Amino acid sequence: MKPKYWPQATAELSSADAVMASLIEAYPNSYVKSRGRPFETLIRAIVGQQISVKAADAIWARLTTHTPIEVKHIQAINEEQLRSLGLSQRKAEYIHAVCAYFANNDIHDSYFTQRSDEEIITELSSIRGIGRWSAEMFLIFTLMRPNVFPVDDIGLLRALERHYHHDEHLTPAKARNLYRERFEPWCSVATWYLWRSLDPAEIQY
Repeated sequence: MKPKYWPQATAELSSADAVMASLIEAYPNSYVKSRGRPFETLIRAIVGQQISVKAADAIWARLTTHTPIEVKHIQAINEEQLRSLGLSQRKAEYIHAVCAYFANNDIHDSYFTQRSDEEIITELSSIRGIGRWSAEMFLIFTLMRPNVFPVDDIGLLRALERHYHHDEHLTPAKARNLYRERFEPWCSVATWYLWRSLDPAEIQY
């Protein structure tokens, strides 16, 4: 289902920014879709860390074929079994850390709704293996928050370099300083269309 804010966001971005207008026109039926439950999204974020979408999708397919994506089922899989599905030792440990977080906390459907983006990032980053990037993917793909600007994402940086920065190198800090204000309050939407402009192999979400 398309986020309720999407039509307003695309209209305002198109009006304010010529590059955004071009990208939104090029992908008229494209929008962020929820990846579902918080636990599943965080596990998927760990699977996708530092690898391409294609590689992450292959590992995710093996994992979902092997077991339901539920806390009790994932907890029951030892690290050796997780490695056999294509996960590194470290990612196997991180997945078990996420399981422990959900097992030890009452994570219900409205758990995150009253928390700000930064509060959620701080809480999730306390879980081993969940850094700011993974927490930001959670905000975009699970909570559908509209104003997330994940400047540590390599794909986003490449797209900004390509479309706005004459292919000159951008650091995360410089990207934030130069472009966040340009896209607010719809940074998630702008990020989505910048991702769309890349080859899938260049994207890490």
